[in-house]
Amino acid sequence: MDGMKPAMETTAEENQDESQESKGCFECCIKCLGGVPYASLVATILCFCGVALFCGCGHVALTGTVTMLENHFSRVPGDNATLIDVVQILQYIIYGLASFFFLYGIILLAEGFYTTSAVKEMHSEFKTTVCGRCISAMFVFLTYILFLAWLGIFGFSAIPVFLFFNMWTTCSAMKSPVANITSVDNICVDVRQYGVIPWSADPGKVCGDTLGDVCNTSEFYLSYHLYIVACAGAGATVIALIHYLMILSANWAYLKGACQTHAYQDIKTKDDQELQDVQSRSKEGLNSYS
Repeated sequence: MDGMKPAMETTAEENQDESQESKGCFECCIKCLGGVPYASLVATILCFCGVALFCGCGHVALTGTVTMLENHFSRVPGDNATLIDVVQILQYIIYGLASFFFLYGIILLAEGFYTTSAVKEMHSEFKTTVCGRCISAMFVFLTYILFLAWLGIFGFSAIPVFLFFNMWTTCSAMKSPVANITSVDNICVDVRQYGVIPWSADPGKVCGDTLGDVCNTSEFYLSYHLYIVACAGAGATVIALIHYLMILSANWAYLKGACQTHAYQDIKTKDDQELQDVQSRSKEGLNSYS
């Protein structure tokens, strides 16, 4: 019995150590999860998805549009030279946007981690620096500029959706049995009036059954729906940037408040120290007189 007692005490101590260790791991996990900037994480995911949809779908839609125009609206290669150059420039811009926003989203997420840690340690020994506050203010300004740019991109991406929608409704009206159309050959779509191809392009427009055949091609169907998705992606990116603006503005205000709080605490500590020095000197003077 005496030999079993130490063994039981050792087992109890081991179980207690294991429970403390598991408790420590749980508290560590909770602390780590508490330091995650969930708002910045959601904005980053939304920004990545929006940019990916806009860049990927926009790139493929532009290629399909050029193919459709070359096959049906402008069969002379020289008439499409300017259009092809513009499309290539837009595709290069898409490559740049994808690369830039991938890096910028990661940077903003990292800034969110930094600011979250700073806010949670506002009342401890952690102190924000002037450089950190300036960087946060710079991100606010840069994100606002990017928001305005993407707002323009969102409006620009709605233009091809509108053009393809007009063409789609025209083809649907031709196929509708309700529509009282005497001659479908008089129904035409002229893309030259939109400035996509020059007025000298041949044929420049399609009418009647040829227009119906164009609407049934895979290039038209795929490009139309990809432009819609790209426009939705641009809208999602605008929403993500608005979210970023709110987060960055709040974080900058918190950092500014933390700086003012630490400055007040430093002044108060200094005043308390001076008061204690005066009191100690007064006591020493009284003791010397007595």
